Amino acid sequence: MAPGGYAWWYVDALSADGQYGLTVIAFIGSVFSPYYAWAGRRDPLNHCAVNVALYGPAGNRWAMTERGRGALRRDVSHLTIGPSSLAWDGECLTLQIEEATAPIPSRLRGTIRLRPRALSGWTFALDAPRRHLWRPIAPRADVEVTLDRPTLSWRGEGYFDTNRGEEPLEEAFRDWTWSRGHTDKETLLFYDVTRRAGDSMGLALRVGPGGEIDAVEAPPLSPLPSTFWRVARPVRADGGEPPRLLRTLEDAPFYSRSDVAARQNGQMARIIHESLDLTRLASPVVKAMLPFRMPRKFW
Repeated sequence: MAPGGYAWWYVDALSADGQYGLTVIAFIGSVFSPYYAWAGRRDPLNHCAVNVALYGPAGNRWAMTERGRGALRRDVSHLTIGPSSLAWDGECLTLQIEEATAPIPSRLRGTIRLRPRALSGWTFALDAPRRHLWRPIAPRADVEVTLDRPTLSWRGEGYFDTNRGEEPLEEAFRDWTWSRGHTDKETLLFYDVTRRAGDSMGLALRVGPGGEIDAVEAPPLSPLPSTFWRVARPVRADGGEPPRLLRTLEDAPFYSRSDVAARQNGQMARIIHESLDLTRLASPVVKAMLPFRMPRKFW
């Protein structure tokens, strides 16, 4: 991985009863890391992290501890960062989680198993030079969560993808929104980016039960209420029926994640939606705030 580069692997899931949710993101060359930026982004392998966010009726938990290259081990089917790991056996992605929350310390420990209903081999470029790539590996999957810290278990549906790039996100983009929506049988994926040059690009995809991917016409953008930090979060939704915000999962100065219900391409979808403001992320003030939520272990 070249200096300035990055890769991440992203998993999200919602419980069958809709009460619980989670995301896990394993980063190499952590794109949100102030330490990577302050070090001149010379060595992406020295800035790795596993971000775990757990959402539920009793409150949310969030962990993201950055670690150096000595904590990284990887091969074709395994990725280990510190005490947490991801392993693929050809049928199931198993995530072993052992992380500490911040800024209030607590433990997040347990096992997550994600079994794709189908796999996608497609990779999509988010920019003309193809320096930023996205692959929706498993747009729909069955997920089993078994935690002992806190004690919790549930099953539901999830999603698995990966992004990689050759330069910092904020050098290429001003902002982006992304969403995945699960309908009864299909998955709808929408990516909208604004590049630094000022032009925009969008992807609108429908994924069938067998993993086949087709381009579709994107429904119009409909605004959700802005977050506390005034991050805009427009959602693709059919006209005449505005999207419904079920809950705000994450609300940061440069980022939001939301649980949304909306009609997309004539079908009701349960949606995970993300907005990212990369101009704010580039701000020195925002970078100075991040260590309170993203501590780094220097061993």
